Amino acid sequence: MPADPSATLLIDGTWRSGTATFDVTDPATLQVIAQVADAGPGEALAALDAADKAAETWRRTTAEERSNALRAAAGRIRAQADSLAALMTSENGKPLAEAKGEVLGSARMLEWAAEEGRRANGRTTPDGPGGPGMVLRVPIGPTLAITPWNFPASMLVRKAGLALAAGCPVIVKPAEQTPLVGTELVRIINEAGELPAGVLQSLTTSRPGEVAGALLADPRLRKVSFTGSTEVGLSLLASTRDHLRRTSLEMGGHSPAIVFDDADVPATAAAVAAAKFANAGQSCIAINRLFVHRAVHEEFLALLLEKVAALRLGHGAAEGTTTGPLIDFGGLDKVERHVADAVKRGATVAAGGRRWTPEDAELTGAFYEPTVLTGADDTMLISSEETFGPVLPIYVFDDDDEAIERANATDYGLAAYVFGDGLARVWRAVDRLSFGVVAVNEAFPVRPELPFGGVKNSGLEREGGSEGIDAYLETKSVAVRL
Repeated sequence: MPADPSATLLIDGTWRSGTATFDVTDPATLQVIAQVADAGPGEALAALDAADKAAETWRRTTAEERSNALRAAAGRIRAQADSLAALMTSENGKPLAEAKGEVLGSARMLEWAAEEGRRANGRTTPDGPGGPGMVLRVPIGPTLAITPWNFPASMLVRKAGLALAAGCPVIVKPAEQTPLVGTELVRIINEAGELPAGVLQSLTTSRPGEVAGALLADPRLRKVSFTGSTEVGLSLLASTRDHLRRTSLEMGGHSPAIVFDDADVPATAAAVAAAKFANAGQSCIAINRLFVHRAVHEEFLALLLEKVAALRLGHGAAEGTTTGPLIDFGGLDKVERHVADAVKRGATVAAGGRRWTPEDAELTGAFYEPTVLTGADDTMLISSEETFGPVLPIYVFDDDDEAIERANATDYGLAAYVFGDGLARVWRAVDRLSFGVVAVNEAFPVRPELPFGGVKNSGLEREGGSEGIDAYLETKSVAVRL
């Protein structure tokens, strides 16, 4: 650990302080818990200089050596899972159990990246008139990874791990709301993997637009991987108008779930509650629109309300807490606006529907009660906008085609959920849903072995699975005359 806790800029192998700092707050109490370095364009370009200088050395490092470095880091992350989880909870607000699960999942993702780096094979082609052909897969070059606040560990590790495994130097820009756990993960990966200077770097900043802008204006940056809002993601894509570069985007979700009348209703109620209310609903794959077959609606609703009633709001570090605060009051305002609009248009609040007022006076953050709305229809704001909070609207349907059509009626296409027992019926739904990830009787469809990403305005390219490393590799064709 550095002597100066605000030395959170890793540039060219050295941890540095900036000329300024910014505060990091606990979203549950709004208390300042740390100050970190506030990088600007100058530090960003210094990091890019170092990445450009390190690119050839890291590219020439064998896949086995890169893999061993990532495996060593994964082991260190597991060993420090408790402290990393506590750090994440302090700045993000999610319950400790969720935070630890994310940290351990990050270690799995890093190991998967290590394995994929050793499988980034090319191929040979049959002889032509002059000789054979070869297809090579080569590192794309210096990469910028922009990571979100809602999953500050897993998103950082997934991006950085795949880039490093492919042979690309990577500059990480953690979200300004949650820079602490990201900084610590970078420290672990850098030290455990004994990485050369410039291969892994990190920029904490309260000025993401200025920092990213300086990097995007430089043609040496060959790749950007971003997770966050659709608005920002589309602006990053527009930045390629002068310098074409590979861009991976994982953006908004607005995920639907369909509950057929042959679903296991108790198991489905539990899965829906978990998929919706984890991280206080602040997930790009949280269920945002729940379509329930009329035949099981009443039974399902009763069981779902039992699950929701069992949720406990509080500080994420407190024993028994299942639901923490929203990240800020801007998020709370949107939640309230969606609920008010839905009620105005005829929805009924079956659970929650208001801010939570804790007994502990120190809990001054943006808490909102887990909420279920019945009688929702497609005219409501919540039907067309992603809420990103603990509110679940329920829509009743009678016909499978109707449910699928309504589920697809969105500009987004990240994740969808299907609950049912009949294989043919479920498969037809999976086939017709226009989403990059489909969960079948499953609450958490994110696995290292599966590619993750969306269609339409939810993103470009994939992370994870055997497809994930492709985003960090270029294809080179070689024609040989013998």
